[in-house]
Amino acid sequence: MKIIDEFAAQGRFCFSFAEMVKRLDASPVAIKSALNRLKKKGVLALPYQEFYVILPPEHRARGCLPPQQFIPDLMEYLGEAYYVGLLSAAEFHGAAHHRPQVFQVVVAKARRPIECGQVRVEFVFRKNAASIPTEPRNTTAGTVKISTPEATAIDLVGYVRRCAGLDNVATVLAELSEKIDVGRLVEVAQHSPIAWVQRLGYLLELLEEHDKADLLADYLKTCHPMPTPLEPGTSIKGAKKNSRWQVFINTDVEPEL
Repeated sequence: MKIIDEFAAQGRFCFSFAEMVKRLDASPVAIKSALNRLKKKGVLALPYQEFYVILPPEHRARGCLPPQQFIPDLMEYLGEAYYVGLLSAAEFHGAAHHRPQVFQVVVAKARRPIECGQVRVEFVFRKNAASIPTEPRNTTAGTVKISTPEATAIDLVGYVRRCAGLDNVATVLAELSEKIDVGRLVEVAQHSPIAWVQRLGYLLELLEEHDKADLLADYLKTCHPMPTPLEPGTSIKGAKKNSRWQVFINTDVEPEL
């Protein structure tokens, strides 16, 4: 299809089926058939229903574009707020430690994961995703929104099980901490569950990031936090409570430093 070549020549790699129906003088059935032929040839991929991506030769072996190149267009197509978060955001900030196996995107609406060729995208639900601070990063297809270092730090402790456990979270925090602005950290804390802030404060203190921990401790004094387990979903029986953070230490944290 000539229009596919025109898109690629313009540096555009995403389009919807609805757009093709509007642009082309052909029936929807004929257009769908033509797109399916290109998909079978490996020229196109379909990461989401009726949302296509164009595959340059260098990406055809993987069967999909890198997610950072199509997620912004997909979210615009869906009309939803998003940001790249958790371990994927940490990787953008140079603090992934181990390369994430899935691309993690935080959204304000629950969504099923995407599997497209060798690419896997995990959607993480956060009701107030639209209010979380982000920053743009350039990609070969435009820009993508990622959580700021401060927002990334809080999300890491908020979604521990999606981040390979507390040991890995502490390891990533150790690498991320030099990019965290103390004042902005408190601003993000105000948009987050108090228990997340308690756990983050404890981990920052464990990592000897005392300036950041102290400011979070001052903020928590105004919140009257309830005791919370360090590792959610694990028994607190026999666990000692850290009085400063009101956190039950129900697991040992061993970051790879």
